[in-house]
Amino acid sequence: MAKLLFRFIKQGTGAKHGAPIHIALVNKDDVVSSGLNTLEAIEVIARHINGPVAINIFDMNAVTTTSDGIAVEGAIITMAAGDIGKVHLEFGVLHMAEIEVTPELVETEPHLKQIIKYYPHRKLFRGPDPAKKLIPVHNAVMTGKAINNNSATEIMNAVTMEEMLLPILGQLQIMNDGDVLLGITGEVVSVGIGMTVAEKFGRVFPFPTFYPGETAHKSGEYAKTLKAHIPCIVAPKEVLAKYIIMALEAGMVPGLHLGCSPAVLAVASALGTEIAFDNITPEARIELESVGIDLTALTAKNTLLTREEVIAKADQIIPGVVNPQRVAASEIVEKISIKL
Repeated sequence: MAKLLFRFIKQGTGAKHGAPIHIALVNKDDVVSSGLNTLEAIEVIARHINGPVAINIFDMNAVTTTSDGIAVEGAIITMAAGDIGKVHLEFGVLHMAEIEVTPELVETEPHLKQIIKYYPHRKLFRGPDPAKKLIPVHNAVMTGKAINNNSATEIMNAVTMEEMLLPILGQLQIMNDGDVLLGITGEVVSVGIGMTVAEKFGRVFPFPTFYPGETAHKSGEYAKTLKAHIPCIVAPKEVLAKYIIMALEAGMVPGLHLGCSPAVLAVASALGTEIAFDNITPEARIELESVGIDLTALTAKNTLLTREEVIAKADQIIPGVVNPQRVAASEIVEKISIKL
């Protein structure tokens, strides 16, 4: 008998109010093994859960980028939202677009040199093709109370207006049965998620918009309050540090090729690699300084650490996330197999 396997995180899991809706994470390979197509699999899961749910389908052999331009293994290829067993067929499903990494694209998006160096034959997915979605700005889907936003990295409950941040690395930890941090986003992460790179079919913006060194928020000291009080599920900091180090070792420079997020700046400073300080805009500087990121101090060449030392001390080096609780994914995730 055919089966469909998925990972299930129950509504309420996590810090504060926890996940505002249920979460279902699905490996594309398990959809293929089930004999269902993508939409059929999404509808089967929505019926099984029969409540507000965000459904994300992953290609674990593909690659994607974080909002600050770090290349990571594994990508969301379809995002969906379901409620009371149904999925809205117009506004409830959105497919990410495969992006061909051409020399012309690398010329405008130099952070893609990471893909060429580390993942030369992997497919790249970020956000959807803007020509194939109904909502012109946000990459979001909605069915009933369930909202799945920003290419499946934020979920919301349309009735309670509660929200949770789900960065891609945290979701990939769950898909790989690793550890995750449950916590409150806090001011540093609130600022950091605005330090983006400009991308075609990006996770948030459909076209290249905010370049390295800029802030997408441009909210001054208010940027630290925008997402500061919501729960999040993120990767342990040594996992984030490893990927940032790989990017730096591929020749990426924060503020020039990568976004100037506090995490990227902290790791680059600890390693003593180049930071394009002159490219960090006054608006971005105000937001960084509002959460205690002293760019002058970062320029000082103190005792530098090796990559192994940075990874080992990642919890002390990388700021952000309030009251983090480290748990194994198995403590918060139920693996469900639906008989078809």
